[in-house]
Amino acid sequence: MAEHISPRVNATRLAEYIGRTVRLTCKVVRSQSDVAIVQAPDGGEVSVRLTKGADITAPFIEVIGAVVDAGTVRMLACINLGDDLDMDLVNDVVEVWHDPRFAKMV
Repeated sequence: MAEHISPRVNATRLAEYIGRTVRLTCKVVRSQSDVAIVQAPDGGEVSVRLTKGADITAPFIEVIGAVVDAGTVRMLACINLGDDLDMDLVNDVVEVWHDPRFAKMV
């Protein structure tokens, strides 16, 4: 079961997951051909290598992808989350997910 866990991350935590699959909830800043620059919930910018035919239809998305390096994620899938999202709350969820007090709940 643990091999199917995709931790929620922000820009700061990406470096901890190089080579692993993660979930990054973010706001699309700009997109050109096969790369999107997104703002992570902690305010950091991340480069997302898009899949062919990626269907990004909303400003807020969740990227499920493999971490290439501390600033890049290779998209495996994308979930459109709509036009409005409380990114401070999203970042709080990310940090609680990583809090060692809740490690047994993952």
